[in-house]
Amino acid sequence: MKVLVTGAAGQLGSQLLRALDGSGHEVIPVTRAEVDFSRPDEVGGRIAEYRADWVINCAAYTQVDRAESETELAFTVNRDSAASLARAVASAGGRLVQISTDFVFDGNQPRPYKEQDTAGPLGVYGRSKWEGEQAVREALPEACIFRTGWVYGVQGNNFVKTMLRLATERDRLRVVDDQLGTPSWTADISRALLTLLETGPTGVWHFSNEGVASWYDFAQAILQEAGRLGFPIRAGYVEPIPTQAYPTPATRPAFSVLDKQKIRARLAYPIPHWRDSLVAMLKELKACPDC
Repeated sequence: MKVLVTGAAGQLGSQLLRALDGSGHEVIPVTRAEVDFSRPDEVGGRIAEYRADWVINCAAYTQVDRAESETELAFTVNRDSAASLARAVASAGGRLVQISTDFVFDGNQPRPYKEQDTAGPLGVYGRSKWEGEQAVREALPEACIFRTGWVYGVQGNNFVKTMLRLATERDRLRVVDDQLGTPSWTADISRALLTLLETGPTGVWHFSNEGVASWYDFAQAILQEAGRLGFPIRAGYVEPIPTQAYPTPATRPAFSVLDKQKIRARLAYPIPHWRDSLVAMLKELKACPDC
Protein backbone atom coordinates (compact mmCIF):
# COMPACT_ATOMS: atom_id res chain seq x y z
CA MET A 1 0.00 0.00 0.00
CA LYS A 2 1.26 3.47 -0.91
CA VAL A 3 0.78 5.95 1.95
CA LEU A 4 1.43 9.65 1.45
CA VAL A 5 1.89 11.91 4.50
CA THR A 6 1.58 15.67 4.04
CA GLY A 7 3.09 17.99 6.62
CA ALA A 8 5.79 15.34 6.96
CA ALA A 9 8.27 17.67 8.66
CA GLY A 10 5.74 18.76 11.28
CA GLN A 11 5.09 17.54 14.78
CA LEU A 12 2.58 14.80 13.92
CA GLY A 13 3.75 14.12 10.38
CA SER A 14 7.32 13.35 11.45
CA GLN A 15 6.07 10.97 14.14
CA LEU A 16 3.82 9.24 11.62
CA LEU A 17 6.79 8.62 9.38
CA ARG A 18 8.58 6.94 12.29
CA ALA A 19 5.53 4.80 12.99
CA LEU A 20 5.30 3.82 9.31
CA ASP A 21 8.96 2.83 9.15
CA GLY A 22 9.14 -0.94 8.80
CA SER A 23 5.39 -1.24 8.20
CA GLY A 24 5.87 -2.71 4.74
CA HIS A 25 4.00 0.17 3.12
CA GLU A 26 5.53 2.42 0.49
CA VAL A 27 5.73 5.74 2.32
CA ILE A 28 5.81 9.12 0.59
CA PRO A 29 6.73 12.03 2.87
CA VAL A 30 5.59 15.38 1.51
CA THR A 31 6.83 18.61 3.11
CA ARG A 32 6.10 22.23 2.33
CA ALA A 33 9.12 22.22 0.02
CA GLU A 34 7.28 19.74 -2.23
CA VAL A 35 3.71 20.98 -1.81
CA ASP A 36 2.95 24.45 -0.44
CA PHE A 37 -0.51 24.51 1.15
CA SER A 38 -0.62 28.30 0.96
CA ARG A 39 -1.14 27.77 -2.79
CA PRO A 40 -4.29 25.66 -3.15
CA ASP A 41 -4.30 25.88 -6.94
CA GLU A 42 -1.06 23.89 -6.98
CA VAL A 43 -1.88 21.36 -4.25
CA GLY A 44 -4.27 19.14 -6.19
CA GLY A 45 -2.02 18.67 -9.20
CA ARG A 46 1.02 17.87 -7.11
CA ILE A 47 -0.80 15.37 -4.88
CA ALA A 48 -2.46 13.67 -7.86
CA GLU A 49 0.97 12.92 -9.35
CA TYR A 50 1.77 10.51 -6.49
CA ARG A 51 -1.38 8.39 -6.97
CA ALA A 52 -1.24 7.17 -3.38
CA ASP A 53 -3.65 4.59 -1.98
CA TRP A 54 -3.96 6.63 1.23
CA VAL A 55 -3.19 10.26 1.95
CA ILE A 56 -2.90 11.39 5.58
CA ASN A 57 -3.18 15.16 5.61
CA CYS A 58 -1.17 16.53 8.54
CA ALA A 59 -0.46 19.82 6.78
CA ALA A 60 -2.22 22.63 8.61
CA TYR A 61 -2.08 26.19 9.84
CA THR A 62 -2.00 25.65 13.62
CA GLN A 63 -1.04 29.04 15.08
CA VAL A 64 -4.23 29.55 17.09
CA ASP A 65 -3.61 33.14 18.20
CA ARG A 66 -1.88 34.32 15.05
CA ALA A 67 -4.80 33.03 12.99
CA GLU A 68 -6.91 35.87 14.38
CA SER A 69 -4.76 38.31 12.38
CA GLU A 70 -3.87 35.94 9.51
CA THR A 71 -7.40 34.84 8.74
CA GLU A 72 -6.97 34.52 4.99
CA LEU A 73 -3.89 32.33 5.30
CA ALA A 74 -5.53 30.08 7.91
CA PHE A 75 -8.54 29.45 5.66
CA THR A 76 -6.35 29.02 2.59
CA VAL A 77 -4.32 26.27 4.22
CA ASN A 78 -6.95 24.57 6.37
CA ARG A 79 -9.96 24.79 4.06
CA ASP A 80 -9.05 25.63 0.47
CA SER A 81 -5.95 23.46 0.16
CA ALA A 82 -7.61 20.61 2.06
CA ALA A 83 -10.46 20.74 -0.46
CA SER A 84 -8.02 20.78 -3.37
CA LEU A 85 -6.21 17.78 -1.90
CA ALA A 86 -9.48 15.89 -1.40
CA ARG A 87 -10.53 16.47 -5.00
CA ALA A 88 -7.16 15.17 -6.18
CA VAL A 89 -7.42 12.06 -4.02
CA ALA A 90 -10.95 11.44 -5.28
CA SER A 91 -9.90 11.77 -8.94
CA ALA A 92 -7.08 9.29 -8.37
CA GLY A 93 -9.35 6.78 -6.65
CA GLY A 94 -7.46 7.06 -3.35
CA ARG A 95 -8.51 7.36 0.28
CA LEU A 96 -7.97 10.28 2.65
CA VAL A 97 -7.52 10.91 6.36
CA GLN A 98 -7.99 14.58 7.21
CA ILE A 99 -6.51 15.52 10.59
CA SER A 100 -8.75 17.92 12.49
CA THR A 101 -9.11 19.36 15.97
CA ASP A 102 -11.13 19.58 19.18
CA PHE A 103 -11.29 23.34 18.52
CA VAL A 104 -14.24 22.77 16.17
CA PHE A 105 -16.35 22.71 19.38
CA ASP A 106 -17.31 25.65 21.59
CA GLY A 107 -16.58 23.89 24.90
CA ASN A 108 -19.95 24.69 26.45
CA GLN A 109 -21.27 21.20 27.09
CA PRO A 110 -20.51 19.25 30.29
CA ARG A 111 -19.68 15.88 28.72
CA PRO A 112 -17.00 14.70 26.26
CA TYR A 113 -17.76 15.56 22.66
CA LYS A 114 -18.98 12.78 20.40
CA GLU A 115 -18.28 12.66 16.69
CA GLN A 116 -21.85 13.66 15.84
CA ASP A 117 -22.07 16.63 18.22
CA THR A 118 -22.74 20.02 16.69
CA ALA A 119 -19.65 22.08 15.91
CA GLY A 120 -19.37 25.65 17.12
CA PRO A 121 -15.81 26.91 16.76
CA LEU A 122 -14.91 30.04 18.72
CA GLY A 123 -11.97 31.38 16.72
CA VAL A 124 -10.48 31.58 13.25
CA TYR A 125 -8.37 28.45 13.66
CA GLY A 126 -11.32 26.31 14.73
CA ARG A 127 -13.57 27.75 12.01
CA SER A 128 -10.95 27.15 9.33
CA LYS A 129 -10.56 23.53 10.40
CA TRP A 130 -14.33 23.01 10.61
CA GLU A 131 -14.87 24.47 7.14
CA GLY A 132 -11.97 22.31 5.98
CA GLU A 133 -13.77 19.22 7.25
CA GLN A 134 -16.91 20.19 5.34
CA ALA A 135 -14.97 20.97 2.17
CA VAL A 136 -13.19 17.62 2.34
CA ARG A 137 -16.44 15.70 2.83
CA GLU A 138 -18.04 17.56 -0.08
CA ALA A 139 -15.18 16.59 -2.40
CA LEU A 140 -14.73 13.08 -1.01
CA PRO A 141 -17.73 11.83 1.01
CA GLU A 142 -15.90 8.66 2.07
CA ALA A 143 -13.00 10.59 3.63
CA CYS A 144 -12.00 9.94 7.24
CA ILE A 145 -12.00 12.98 9.54
CA PHE A 146 -9.70 12.32 12.51
CA ARG A 147 -10.01 14.83 15.35
CA THR A 148 -7.53 15.15 18.19
CA GLY A 149 -6.28 17.91 20.48
CA TRP A 150 -3.67 19.21 22.90
CA VAL A 151 -1.01 17.58 20.73
CA TYR A 152 2.62 17.31 21.83
CA GLY A 153 5.63 15.27 20.79
CA VAL A 154 9.39 15.09 20.71
CA GLN A 155 9.53 16.94 17.41
CA GLY A 156 8.25 20.47 16.86
CA ASN A 157 7.09 23.19 19.22
CA ASN A 158 4.45 22.39 21.83
CA PHE A 159 3.26 23.02 25.38
CA VAL A 160 5.58 20.44 26.95
CA LYS A 161 8.68 21.95 25.42
CA THR A 162 7.55 25.47 26.26
CA MET A 163 7.01 24.56 29.92
CA LEU A 164 10.41 22.86 30.09
CA ARG A 165 12.09 25.94 28.64
CA LEU A 166 10.29 28.36 30.94
CA ALA A 167 10.97 26.11 33.94
CA THR A 168 14.71 26.57 33.39
CA GLU A 169 14.37 30.37 33.20
CA ARG A 170 11.89 31.21 35.96
CA ASP A 171 11.24 30.41 39.61
CA ARG A 172 7.49 30.07 39.11
CA LEU A 173 5.04 29.60 36.25
CA ARG A 174 1.48 30.89 35.87
CA VAL A 175 -0.84 28.55 33.94
CA VAL A 176 -4.57 28.59 33.18
CA ASP A 177 -6.58 26.11 35.24
CA ASP A 178 -10.12 26.54 33.84
CA GLN A 179 -9.63 25.08 30.36
CA LEU A 180 -10.03 21.29 30.29
CA GLY A 181 -8.96 18.78 27.67
CA THR A 182 -6.69 15.79 27.22
CA PRO A 183 -2.98 15.97 26.31
CA SER A 184 -2.33 13.73 23.32
CA TRP A 185 1.10 12.31 22.47
CA THR A 186 1.95 12.09 18.78
CA ALA A 187 3.23 8.53 19.21
CA ASP A 188 -0.17 7.40 20.52
CA ILE A 189 -2.00 9.39 17.85
CA SER A 190 0.16 7.77 15.16
CA ARG A 191 -0.42 4.27 16.47
CA ALA A 192 -4.17 4.81 16.53
CA LEU A 193 -4.14 6.33 13.05
CA LEU A 194 -2.23 3.45 11.52
CA THR A 195 -4.36 0.86 13.30
CA LEU A 196 -7.47 2.60 12.01
CA LEU A 197 -5.98 2.83 8.53
CA GLU A 198 -5.87 -0.96 8.25
CA THR A 199 -9.66 -1.09 8.69
CA GLY A 200 -10.52 1.37 5.92
CA PRO A 201 -12.10 4.10 8.04
CA THR A 202 -14.69 6.58 6.82
CA GLY A 203 -16.61 9.28 8.64
CA VAL A 204 -15.55 11.16 11.77
CA TRP A 205 -13.35 9.71 14.53
CA HIS A 206 -12.13 11.14 17.83
CA PHE A 207 -8.86 10.26 19.53
CA SER A 208 -6.85 11.52 22.46
CA ASN A 209 -5.09 9.88 25.36
CA GLU A 210 -7.22 8.82 28.33
CA GLY A 211 -8.00 11.14 31.23
CA VAL A 212 -8.85 14.82 31.65
CA ALA A 213 -6.58 17.70 32.67
CA SER A 214 -6.40 21.46 32.80
CA TRP A 215 -3.38 23.25 31.36
CA TYR A 216 -2.36 23.80 34.99
CA ASP A 217 -2.59 20.06 35.70
CA PHE A 218 -0.55 19.37 32.60
CA ALA A 219 2.12 21.91 33.53
CA GLN A 220 2.43 20.54 37.06
CA ALA A 221 2.83 17.01 35.72
CA ILE A 222 5.48 18.14 33.23
CA LEU A 223 7.61 19.75 35.94
CA GLN A 224 7.16 16.87 38.37
CA GLU A 225 7.99 14.13 35.89
CA ALA A 226 10.80 16.10 34.25
CA GLY A 227 12.34 16.72 37.67
CA ARG A 228 12.27 13.01 38.45
CA LEU A 229 13.99 12.31 35.14
CA GLY A 230 16.80 14.77 35.79
CA PHE A 231 15.81 17.70 33.59
CA PRO A 232 17.29 20.99 34.89
CA ILE A 233 14.11 22.39 36.46
CA ARG A 234 14.43 25.75 38.23
CA ALA A 235 10.74 26.59 38.73
CA GLY A 236 9.45 25.26 42.02
CA TYR A 237 5.85 26.38 41.78
CA VAL A 238 3.04 26.52 39.23
CA GLU A 239 0.37 29.10 40.02
CA PRO A 240 -3.15 28.30 38.76
CA ILE A 241 -4.82 31.30 37.12
CA PRO A 242 -8.19 31.88 35.40
CA THR A 243 -8.41 32.42 31.67
CA GLN A 244 -9.20 36.11 32.11
CA ALA A 245 -5.85 36.58 33.85
CA TYR A 246 -4.06 35.44 30.67
CA PRO A 247 -5.84 37.12 27.75
CA THR A 248 -5.03 35.84 24.26
CA PRO A 249 -6.16 36.99 20.80
CA ALA A 250 -8.10 33.74 20.26
CA THR A 251 -10.90 32.47 22.49
CA ARG A 252 -10.36 28.84 23.44
CA PRO A 253 -13.00 26.28 24.46
CA ALA A 254 -13.25 25.81 28.23
CA PHE A 255 -13.99 22.10 27.80
CA SER A 256 -12.70 20.19 24.78
CA VAL A 257 -12.54 16.59 25.99
CA LEU A 258 -13.25 14.15 23.16
CA ASP A 259 -15.39 11.03 23.55
CA LYS A 260 -13.40 7.99 22.36
CA GLN A 261 -16.02 5.25 22.63
CA LYS A 262 -16.15 4.78 18.85
CA ILE A 263 -12.41 4.36 18.33
CA ARG A 264 -11.95 2.21 21.46
CA ALA A 265 -14.13 -0.39 19.81
CA ARG A 266 -11.83 -0.42 16.77
CA LEU A 267 -8.49 -0.54 18.61
CA ALA A 268 -7.25 -3.88 19.95
CA TYR A 269 -5.36 -2.29 22.85
CA PRO A 270 -6.13 0.12 25.71
CA ILE A 271 -5.49 3.80 25.04
CA PRO A 272 -2.74 5.00 27.43
CA HIS A 273 -3.47 7.59 30.10
CA TRP A 274 -2.06 11.02 29.27
CA ARG A 275 0.30 11.08 32.25
CA ASP A 276 1.86 7.72 31.36
CA SER A 277 2.43 8.94 27.82
CA LEU A 278 3.93 12.18 29.10
CA VAL A 279 6.56 10.19 31.03
CA ALA A 280 7.35 8.13 27.92
CA MET A 281 7.70 11.27 25.81
CA LEU A 282 9.97 12.98 28.37
CA LYS A 283 12.24 9.92 28.47
CA GLU A 284 12.49 10.00 24.69
CA LEU A 285 13.12 13.75 24.71
CA LYS A 286 15.88 13.44 27.29
CA ALA A 287 17.64 10.92 25.09
CA CYS A 288 17.38 13.21 22.07
CA PRO A 289 19.45 16.37 22.64
CA ASP A 290 18.77 17.63 19.11
CA CYS A 291 14.97 17.36 19.34
